[in-house]
Amino acid sequence: MRPQQRLELAEAIAREAGERIADARREHTFSHHFKRGQELVTDVDVAVDTLISERLDARLPGESRLSEELAPERDVLAEADALWVVDPIDGTVNFAHGLRHVAVSIAWVSEGKVRLGVVHAPFLGETFTALHGQGAWCNGKPIHASRATDLERCLVGTGFPYRRDSRPPLIRRLMAVLDRCQDVRRNGSAALDLCDVACGRLDAYYESVSPWDFAAGWLIAREAGARTGHLYPCPEGIPEDLYGENLLVASPEVHAELAELLRAADANAFGNGRGS
Repeated sequence: MRPQQRLELAEAIAREAGERIADARREHTFSHHFKRGQELVTDVDVAVDTLISERLDARLPGESRLSEELAPERDVLAEADALWVVDPIDGTVNFAHGLRHVAVSIAWVSEGKVRLGVVHAPFLGETFTALHGQGAWCNGKPIHASRATDLERCLVGTGFPYRRDSRPPLIRRLMAVLDRCQDVRRNGSAALDLCDVACGRLDAYYESVSPWDFAAGWLIAREAGARTGHLYPCPEGIPEDLYGENLLVASPEVHAELAELLRAADANAFGNGRGS
């Protein structure tokens, strides 16, 4: 199947998944629990992950998947010759609390590179798509990242891990950004933060997340003209497009300066120049 056909399939599946999510909220027919003691998950997450899996299997049987609820085994990352990367609900806490920043995220990876991405936000009425080397779109219209050049006027997105004991070192990063940049936003969906960078609503975004949280949005932001990268070198054997630690995505003109700012904050926090 050609990449364009794969993109059309992924978008159709994401929209169907979005309808399932919207129906569940409207009918308020879902329950939740906490995995690993802190991370909220609803039965809708599992149902939507199952739906996406079934739709992909029906059209492309046997293709590998990495998904948050059904197939979270990360050992497939080193073998990412052909891999679907799926987050059925990015922004589960938002979904459970009735907030609008909720998205279905679907990416397809070939030879270690994200080749297509779909991020569908059912409560915002927006569908972001991208094809490797061909651009990025929102609801079918081309989008472009910010061309901000002054870090002091940049609006920056970020997030924080579920584990509370992981948060204190990140406060230094936050304080450094608040001290130098215009302001910070924390919307609760990495996929949508990346799409906001892609269409210029945010000038930058940094965080450490899982592959399914960022793979699709990463490509969308890059194809829209943002610079994508990591604060520190990626480990050998894991494709850069799937390594979620210490991400930084920004307007090309401020990327290097913001990276330097964040690494300096890490050096102050850890005393060794390296963040978590």
